[in-house]
Amino acid sequence: MSQTILQLEQVSAGYGTINALKEVTLSVRQGEIVTVVGANGAGKTTTLKTIAGLMHPRSGSITFEGQRIDHLPAEKIATLGIAMVPEGRRLFPEMSVYENLLMGAYTQRDKAKINQSLDRCYQLFPRLAERRGQLAATLSGGEQQMAAIARALMAQPRLLLLDEPSLGLAPILVKSVFQLIREINRQGVTLLLVEQNSNMALKIANRGYVLENGVTVLTDSAEALLKSDLVRASYLGE
Repeated sequence: MSQTILQLEQVSAGYGTINALKEVTLSVRQGEIVTVVGANGAGKTTTLKTIAGLMHPRSGSITFEGQRIDHLPAEKIATLGIAMVPEGRRLFPEMSVYENLLMGAYTQRDKAKINQSLDRCYQLFPRLAERRGQLAATLSGGEQQMAAIARALMAQPRLLLLDEPSLGLAPILVKSVFQLIREINRQGVTLLLVEQNSNMALKIANRGYVLENGVTVLTDSAEALLKSDLVRASYLGE
């Protein structure tokens, strides 16, 4: 069995007086795709933000590759090998595709490695290579999502956090985004995926967690969750 690279133990986190996460325990093993599913407001995005250091837990611990990271700043966590693709892309609209990608490599100082990362991203996303000089604001929704994922990959992460990558995309583009996620995983990147399209997410994942109101109510293999009556009724529309 692969080693666990990310471990959340009894993590609680929130905003103001509200606890959005309540003692969540979650693990991700090397090479896996793990997905977190749940309704809006279940705590999925809060989970990713807390791992990435954009929020700090009120209690509990987060360990990445054996090191406690729950009180580290986001910049330090990024240098350890965790990158996040935020919901809504968050590209720099007045910068070119190429410039946006370079922003993802801000932790890198080695120009050869940066060029290597660029080549890898352009191979993975040929459309971005064609549009490298184009302003991010002029890209389609699908192209913007590709650029957001490529920007995160520029940091050469060992763990990629993806927040709602299919949000707002046409069905045909959703399919291609999930194929790309699978390919990124095949190339050796471990992924933790938050996604409202539970059906697609579970089909490409190894394991999954179901969150309800900040609490983990179910965890199992993705295959078992796809067959679960609770998941089918609540999240797959069956």
